[in-house]
Amino acid sequence: MIKYDLAKILQEKAGLSLKEASDVVELILTTLKETLAEGEMVKLSGFGTFLVKKRAGRKGRNLKTGEEIPVRSRWVVTFKPGDQFKAMVDDELVD
Repeated sequence: MIKYDLAKILQEKAGLSLKEASDVVELILTTLKETLAEGEMVKLSGFGTFLVKKRAGRKGRNLKTGEEIPVRSRWVVTFKPGDQFKAMVDDELVD
């Protein structure tokens, strides 16, 4: 699924034009990115929580040469699905 698909669904369900629906999707995603970039948590009830965490630096290894190389610490975005979301996915994907 891509942003266009989300906009099409929003267009159909909310009765918006495709341009309006695309603008809404873009606004939501921009707000999500900006909030996470500020280091804040984003919790969507029934869906899950997006967090920004600092990953510690470590020693890595070049697989071709075996040479040890330092890997810098960095910020990463993580997602923890909510219980309702996990249950829905589990129910849908059961064989």
